[in-house]
Amino acid sequence: MTSSRATAPVVIVGAGPVGLLLACELRRAHVPVTVVERLARPMTESRASQLTTLSAELLHERGFSALLAEAAHEPRTHFGGLGFALSPADSPYAGHWKLPQYRTEAALGERALALGASVLRAHELTALTDRPDHVRCTVSGPAGRRLLRAAYLVGCDGAHSTVRRLARFPVTATPATRRLLRADVSGLRIRDRRFERLDTGFAVAATRDGVTRVMVHAFGDAPDERHGPPAFAEVAATWKRVTGEDIHEGTPVWLDAFDDAKGQADSYRRGRILLAGDAAHWHPPVGGQALNTGLQDAVDLGRKLAETVHGRAAPGLLDSYHDQRHPVAARVLDHVAAQEQLMFAGPEAGPLRTLWSELIAIEGVRAHLTAVASNLDHPFLQVRKGRQERQCRTSTQT
Repeated sequence: MTSSRATAPVVIVGAGPVGLLLACELRRAHVPVTVVERLARPMTESRASQLTTLSAELLHERGFSALLAEAAHEPRTHFGGLGFALSPADSPYAGHWKLPQYRTEAALGERALALGASVLRAHELTALTDRPDHVRCTVSGPAGRRLLRAAYLVGCDGAHSTVRRLARFPVTATPATRRLLRADVSGLRIRDRRFERLDTGFAVAATRDGVTRVMVHAFGDAPDERHGPPAFAEVAATWKRVTGEDIHEGTPVWLDAFDDAKGQADSYRRGRILLAGDAAHWHPPVGGQALNTGLQDAVDLGRKLAETVHGRAAPGLLDSYHDQRHPVAARVLDHVAAQEQLMFAGPEAGPLRTLWSELIAIEGVRAHLTAVASNLDHPFLQVRKGRQERQCRTSTQT
């Protein structure tokens, strides 16, 4: 085994969209950054496929208009599977924008490299020590062990974050009670199902460019101890049990199993170690909020961390990252928990769904839920404040 040493002002663990956007933000501010990623190659799966209004605005401001031009506009959303048209919003990116996660990740990765970020693929963080003046990181890769000395370490490494575990961040979490299966399948001819509740479960199907995304939950299915994705035969059998449709003839492109476990780190910072994205807050993929909340974490943290590294930060600036972003994710978790009951609970959820159907028919309720779904409702979100200030300047100039 070989060993080498290197120094970087910021080390980011995780080269998903959140880690890569954070790397871009830091490099734009001329902060050297090293990204450590355990996967040898970028992912090619669709995974999270929706950008909200605020996320699209932030990407546009950072020069990703070509990426956004690939996205399909979606003028509708849902709350707990109860669909409604999004209310108008004062934004050129009003609505939702459908884009496979691998395309977002690829564009961010290309930009990060072009800006000079160093990306260590096929490397995994195995140990860390938080010291008063630096963080000592041990990573293992194809050439052996490497020691990185970082001024700051940021975990953007997902819901099962190694950084969060090694740094012993306390968390508040709710264990899983339900299991859901999803897959991208080519060669299917089934009708679209938009958050459809049936006698024995819940099903979603949507076909784009010849690939059908299916998601299914059979009422009463409990989570199990599994490692890796499910077999397609299991997805197809569950789909048939719930919908009566046979999808065995399809060809799986991507398979995934997830549960309804939810949680949040009690603090997003411990000394020189910080968390962002799913490493800081995790929940089932309801409403596409996980990716978007994480991207907005990266934007908020990027400026504050850059100012800190450069020695220009006002007292408490870096701590304000937790103060501003923790309440945002806590609210998202509450909304996700409410939607889960509407979607995945059994027949006992019927009266609640009837009441919510009546509420969503009220325009004021739809406008409020549109703001929530679009991430335009956080008065304490600094990037939102910046957006309002820009709108005021534009109005004055015209």
